[in-house]
Amino acid sequence: MNAQSQIPVTVLTGYLGAGKTTLLNRVLTENHGKKYAVIVNEFGEIGIDNDLVVGADEEVFEMNNGCICCTVRGDLIRIIGSLLKRKDKFDAILVETTGLADPAPVAQTFFTDDDVKRKTKLDSIVTVVDAKHIEQRLADSAEAEEQIAFADIVLLNKTDLVTPEALKKIEARVRALNPFAQIHHTARCDIALDKILDKGAFDLNRALELDPCFLHGHAHDPSHDHSHDHDHHGHEHGHGHHHDHAAPSAIHDEDIRSISLSTDKPLNAAKFDTWINDVLMGMGQDILRTKGILNMAGQDNRYVFQAVHMVSEGQFTGAWPAKDKRRSRLVFIGRKLDEAALTAGFNASIA
Repeated sequence: MNAQSQIPVTVLTGYLGAGKTTLLNRVLTENHGKKYAVIVNEFGEIGIDNDLVVGADEEVFEMNNGCICCTVRGDLIRIIGSLLKRKDKFDAILVETTGLADPAPVAQTFFTDDDVKRKTKLDSIVTVVDAKHIEQRLADSAEAEEQIAFADIVLLNKTDLVTPEALKKIEARVRALNPFAQIHHTARCDIALDKILDKGAFDLNRALELDPCFLHGHAHDPSHDHSHDHDHHGHEHGHGHHHDHAAPSAIHDEDIRSISLSTDKPLNAAKFDTWINDVLMGMGQDILRTKGILNMAGQDNRYVFQAVHMVSEGQFTGAWPAKDKRRSRLVFIGRKLDEAALTAGFNASIA
């Protein structure tokens, strides 16, 4: 099945009180011209007016703006299966993970179930962050860290309740936890839905087409010069490896961190496969996300790799852009990352 006919799925996560409900209410009530199927854990948690619900005794509810709403009373795969039978009725699926702190099991569903994988594509993991309370959440909750670390897109919400100085500091902490997420500032989750839905941010190849700096941790800036070499951001250590430039050096208290590896030399595909599989099987519980774009020896096409915990996928995609230096870049986000071992293994994969 080609990508055009696959239905995009957005996974929405965020700590209690961050503003997910506000965002969902906007999806379910605004006349945005798109039809979304929205899957939520507890229908009551959305706080939607009852007159928006048709046939409240059923599992699937039709909204008057074209949205379909679904409560997760059973297995996600089963619900997606039943939604796909009526796929002419909606354009995309939004899955909200209330009460499910770790979005990984939801994300992995779209890798592991063959039927779901064939008919849908994971479009992005969107995390709503409460700018006013995130410092406190990061201090007392591992889940808040994980939700940021998993994100492809971060909505830094409630920005109207903090000072510009505090916002700068908060954004730096988010960047330190996740160098490649796109960050949007919002108040009351007021954002054009096309900025967060159907963005292809989980699809690394598409993300790179839209923003070649995606793996470098810049927020997308159309005026940004994409052709420059990024080495000046980091401290070179030899072996073509440099630290993630996005992490402010003052921050060392996070349990979660990111490690960036890069080399200008081609990699040996077989060696890389063996090494990355060993890494994910051995340390996958602690590695939340892995993303990379790699230059394999003897190949003209880019190799795009990513993983959620131990579940991974890699494929050769389009040719390297003519202006693009064939540099391999691999980013790990996780806990208890052994930087020396990961660096050594990566370097050993060089052809």
